[in-house]
Amino acid sequence: MDLAALTIFRAVVRENGVTRAAAKLNRVQSNVTTRIKQLEEQLGTELFIRDGRRLVLTPAGETLLPYAERLLALADEARHAVREDRPSGRLRLGTMESVAATRLPGLLAHYHQQWPAVALELETGTTGKLIERVREFEVDAALVATPLDPAALGDLFESVPVFREELVMLTPRGHRPIHEVSDIALSTLVAFERGCAYRAYIEKWYLEHGVRPARVLELGSYHAIVACVAAGAGVAVAPRSVLELQADASNITVHALPDIGVIDTLLVWRRGHFSSALNALKETLLKGEDAKSSREAATHAQTVA
Repeated sequence: MDLAALTIFRAVVRENGVTRAAAKLNRVQSNVTTRIKQLEEQLGTELFIRDGRRLVLTPAGETLLPYAERLLALADEARHAVREDRPSGRLRLGTMESVAATRLPGLLAHYHQQWPAVALELETGTTGKLIERVREFEVDAALVATPLDPAALGDLFESVPVFREELVMLTPRGHRPIHEVSDIALSTLVAFERGCAYRAYIEKWYLEHGVRPARVLELGSYHAIVACVAAGAGVAVAPRSVLELQADASNITVHALPDIGVIDTLLVWRRGHFSSALNALKETLLKGEDAKSSREAATHAQTVA
């Protein structure tokens, strides 16, 4: 069972078939089919069954897949470890949508200019999903909100805070000031799906005051969330930085949430994972935030003066 066979097996799973896997790997279809058959012979079991035109994993294939992911990830780490300490190769980064939209564009442009040999792959998701993606070797690292439950990270991960986000509540324009939950006039909470750390913080705040939203309207982007709030569909919680991207925020009112305060965004990765590309990304993120903090401090000093 060699790494090439596992790479082909994983590609067939990810691409949902031999034809697309062959195109992805720049191989002929017959070669992909042969290597899968050879792998099945080595393991003494079928890995796929055909359902019409689809290939479906057998229970043995389902069992093999996470092992294949881990072995291939470890092989990547080994290649990075023995190369020169110059970032190169593939780096798979998960991130929350809010971070991808507000914090990363300039930083990733700078990273790419400095380390063009790194092929950076980006995917978005909720904090809960991203932590699971790191756990299962499906991404190398992720930018997540500090979980409400610290045990969500445990001893399996290492992390470093790279950004700070102030959470605010968004309501339709003209809503009265909000000092506690009872001041919220609308009973619908507009939020991401479960697994979103910011949603967990606001739901905890509701429960601490003996209140539960009558309804949660789940949406997949802050653009849609802000639009629904502006239309009067409910209230939402978001990082204040997201509002800077809104072309027109005149139909919403922003309320501070001092009971929740500021939440750190963490860069998390599996403990012991080595990658010069990841280390360079960490340095880029930390330097970028330090520079931003310095600019904000200078602006504040000028305003006071």
